[in-house]
Amino acid sequence: MTTATAQRRAEFRRKVEARQGLLVPGAFNALSARVIEDAGFEAVYLTGAGVTNMSLGLPDLAFVGLSEMAEHTARVRDAVSLPIIVDADTGFGNALNVRHTVRVLERSGADAIQFEDQVLPKKCGHFNGKAVISADEMVGKIRAAVDAREDGNLQIIARTDAAAVEGIEAAIERGRRFIEAGADILFIEATETLADIERLPALFDRPQLINIVIGGKTPTQSQPRLAELGYGIVLYANAALQSAVLGMQKALGTLRDSGRLDEDPSLVVPFAERQRLVDKPFYDALDKKYAAD
Repeated sequence: MTTATAQRRAEFRRKVEARQGLLVPGAFNALSARVIEDAGFEAVYLTGAGVTNMSLGLPDLAFVGLSEMAEHTARVRDAVSLPIIVDADTGFGNALNVRHTVRVLERSGADAIQFEDQVLPKKCGHFNGKAVISADEMVGKIRAAVDAREDGNLQIIARTDAAAVEGIEAAIERGRRFIEAGADILFIEATETLADIERLPALFDRPQLINIVIGGKTPTQSQPRLAELGYGIVLYANAALQSAVLGMQKALGTLRDSGRLDEDPSLVVPFAERQRLVDKPFYDALDKKYAAD
């Protein structure tokens, strides 16, 4: 592990533990991660739903596995210097699979890894018809994840989907057990009432992540309000994805209807800006440096 990696993870832990509502958008590939970094955000979330939607054109129903998420993690790690939270779904199996998942994703460049307690194959946390494994089984997975990491500052995020299945009180009880098992961050998915959003941070001695899914089950609250309540992370996992799809629909609709598409900044990013985002000037300089005499 490099000094830079150690420093990045330690600083990221400090920011999360400050419980100031660190605002984290989700990326679905390396370029979207670079746009997030360029916009000034302090961390990025590699979303399993986003990778599934954008890479496979499929819904978030457990169609991607560890090797795909590890490959995307490595690509994002090469593209940005931000801390990366990686969505590892259920850990792709049992506690032994979780152990392997942590080892693979840590080497790939993750700074935090999220595991959930859904039955495999999982569903998006804001879909109906979910099911959860026993709390005991999930505790074993969390313990395996904590034991597997090489760097103690690699944070383990324990997500429970029990609120939609067994009720919010069952989710809270699971949260307590997951923290006792060693989870660094708690994530109670699909909290549906403002009253629950407001009371959850005070119930636990570890930071919590709240996931704002645009159009989903959790009422949208502002980042300042969520910071005031004491959330560690405010996640917008698929804001970039949904805005990118809208941008494509608008630009391509114009092309279809008019038969041409100019460099209209209201529809497309300019050519020069596209090249800036992918670091073309840097590679032009390298090309000159290594050119034959």
